[in-house]
Amino acid sequence: MTLLTLVAAYFCWTALTIRPLGSWDNDAYAGIVLSCVLTIGAAGAAAMLWLLPPVRRVLRWWWVSPAVLLGVIAVIRWVTGA
Repeated sequence: MTLLTLVAAYFCWTALTIRPLGSWDNDAYAGIVLSCVLTIGAAGAAAMLWLLPPVRRVLRWWWVSPAVLLGVIAVIRWVTGA
């Protein structure tokens, strides 16, 4: 769970720090989208892992909440663009 959260945090950080130079900078926009997709994927994997009954018995909801929050931030970044 911690590893998936760290992966989500790294890619969310890259999505938030990439700044396009202008409307013509398609590579930067593609990097933002890729970072958001990877953040959402890692957050989704953490959430799916937590949904397994043996994992839920051991880990409480607050273990998965940072990853889910990072996923929400990535969705907002993806939707709003730059």
